[in-house]
Amino acid sequence: MKKLTNLVAMTLVICTLSSCATVFGGQVTEAQRTKPTPGQPSRAIRPVALIADIILFCPSLIVDFATGAIYKPEVKKTTETPKQTAQTN
Repeated sequence: MKKLTNLVAMTLVICTLSSCATVFGGQVTEAQRTKPTPGQPSRAIRPVALIADIILFCPSLIVDFATGAIYKPEVKKTTETPKQTAQTN
């Protein structure tokens, strides 16, 4: 009975620590959720989360890929145009 209790406890700990990107990756953006259409570049994967999922609990990869949390968030590049000030003399 004690072995069964230990097994259940270890399973719960493993499940709790699984899906590193889902748990520790932050909010999943819309760009991470949507699959790229043909012609768009593929999404980059978070290597640390991938390695942690493989080492800790391999089936957690399914959760991270299903939620899209394993992919890096899209960085929005904003271009600011300098404001031209009209000089009145």
